[in-house]
Amino acid sequence: MPRALNLDPGQELLLTQLFDDDGQTQAQLLERVGLDRSTVSKLLRRVREAGLLTREPAPHDRRFMVVSLTDAGRAPQESIADMWRTLEQISVRGLTVDQVEAFTTCAHTIEKSVRDHSRQAPVG
Repeated sequence: MPRALNLDPGQELLLTQLFDDDGQTQAQLLERVGLDRSTVSKLLRRVREAGLLTREPAPHDRRFMVVSLTDAGRAPQESIADMWRTLEQISVRGLTVDQVEAFTTCAHTIEKSVRDHSRQAPVG
């Protein structure tokens, strides 16, 4: 579906995070999308080259890069939201309300476990 919006897979995740909270640091985005550093760096570079966002040093600490949407980056917000709503409707078609609630609870638990694990320092 991202292709219909002229986006590469994964780019809509970055944009969605910025729609919710524009002006995040690259480190914040990295944590929120749950992808590895090199993947996020490549996605950010491509989205920036497409003119959808800017990356500038943070005023409080120039070692951090702040990622912000451009006007062109804000433009597909409603289309991306529609895409996610459609995907959600397709995904739960045929499930009861109780099944959807149970799935959602399990998915949140799995997501938390994965995030908690990735934050732990490597052993060894």
